[in-house]
Order: sequence, then C-alpha cells, then structure tokens
Amino acid sequence: MYENASIHPTAIIEDGATIGDGSVVGPYCCISKDVVIGDNVMLKSHVVITGHTSIGDNSVIFPFASLGQIPQDLKYKGEQARLEIGANTMIREYVTAHIGTEGGGMVTRIGSDCLIMAYCHVAHDCIIGDHVILVNGVNLSGHVTIGDRAIIGGMSVVKQFIRIGPHAMIGGFTGVDRDVIPYGIVRSDRVTTLKGLNIIGLKRFGFEIDAIKTMLEAYREMFESEGSREHFTKNIEKVRLKYMGNKNVMRIIEFIQGVTKNPICTAVSAEDEA
Repeated sequence: MYENASIHPTAIIEDGATIGDGSVVGPYCCISKDVVIGDNVMLKSHVVITGHTSIGDNSVIFPFASLGQIPQDLKYKGEQARLEIGANTMIREYVTAHIGTEGGGMVTRIGSDCLIMAYCHVAHDCIIGDHVILVNGVNLSGHVTIGDRAIIGGMSVVKQFIRIGPHAMIGGFTGVDRDVIPYGIVRSDRVTTLKGLNIIGLKRFGFEIDAIKTMLEAYREMFESEGSREHFTKNIEKVRLKYMGNKNVMRIIEFIQGVTKNPICTAVSAEDEA
C-alpha cells in the first residue's frame, strides 16, 4: 500500500497502513495498521502515528510528534474513534493529538493549512478549522472548537467545550474559560510586577548581608511611591547620585536606563529584611 513512497529502512510500518504516492517516511518513524497518509506527505523522523488516523496531502510532520493515541479521558472505553488532519498542515516537534471519544462525536479534527507549533496538545474531540495557528505550547482541553483562521498565542490553555470563533486571536499565556466571539481578541490581564529583590539567591551567590541591605535601601528609594513615570525618573536620579560608588546599585540603574522597547516591571512591595 505504499509502493510509490520513500520509506527509510529504520521505519516500522504495520501491514494495512496506507501511504500515498510521493510521501516520505523518515528514520525511526512508527506507523500503525489503520493509519492513512495522503500523497506527498513528509514525516521527518521519529514520528509516531497510530489509531484510526488520517493525514491529508502535502502535510509535514516533524520529529517526535505523536498522533492518534488514545485520549487522556477515563471515560474512554476503547471505542474506534478517529483523528483527522487536513491537507497542507504542518505539525511541529513534540505535538500530541488524540483520537475522539464516544461522548464527543468520535473524531478529533485538525483542518487544512494549519500550523501547529512545537509542544502543542490537541485533546480528544477538538474540532479545529482551516488556516488555524497554535503557537508553541498551546494546550487544548477536550471538546474545544476553533474557527477558521484563528490564532492561539503561545502557552495558552483552553478549557473543555470552549468555542473560539473564526479570525479570533488569543494572546499568549491566556487561560481561556469563556467562548470567544468571531473576530474577537482576548488576552490575559496578567501584570508582571516586582516583588522585591532575590535575597535568597543573593545570599547563595555569596553577597554580604550589608551589601544586600544597601541594595534593598536603594530598591525602596527607587520604587517607593512609584506613581508617574516622571516621579520614577526623579527617584532613579536621586538614587544614582546617592549610590554612585556602589556597583550593585549602579548595575540596576544602568539596566533601567538602558536602551529597550519594553517597560520596566513596576513594584508592588519591597522585602522588609535581609
């Protein structure tokens, strides 16, 4: 069933698997008997495809992806569910995508022209449209539906049964626990704040107690009543003049005044003691 495909001699392919014309199965890939791979598909190496899984034409799957395994769902009882991946889709390293369950329609589907970046997980019964991008480390819980051309930012997590509409965009590090309308944009309200200085780390690296106390004093003076940017700038200048000869404090100030496109983390509290 794969006479016109290129199969590396180290690949393991069970009898019954179908591999289309022009497809390439790289070193150490493992393909089970119920798998159907379309034409001109590239399996780079060390790819595992099992279960009732189909891969559309011209798709590319990178090393250590694992596709078609049984769901991480205790309700799964061995039903012959499927995983379907459309044409022209790219699956990057360490992606996992599981088959469906009886309670979710018996199929997990990833559409055509999708990009599923490294370390993403597509759980059972997810339905992903065409031209969807899942950025690195996205985790989709079971029964998630994602519309065409949506983009899910890196390290985001989507709760079970959530619907994300077409053309929606989810910002990175977002926990999605409500449906997202088509064309909508959602991001976490996370705010990165300073909690003080890394006192434990400083002690471990041999900083003297007096040096740490001086750094804490300077830190409080820099960030105390931070308020407006103008107020913060005045604080920095006062600290710079006061601690001119202290290399540790000056390292902080030089970092703050360095060239960057990013804002500096604000502080909500300072450590009280060393």
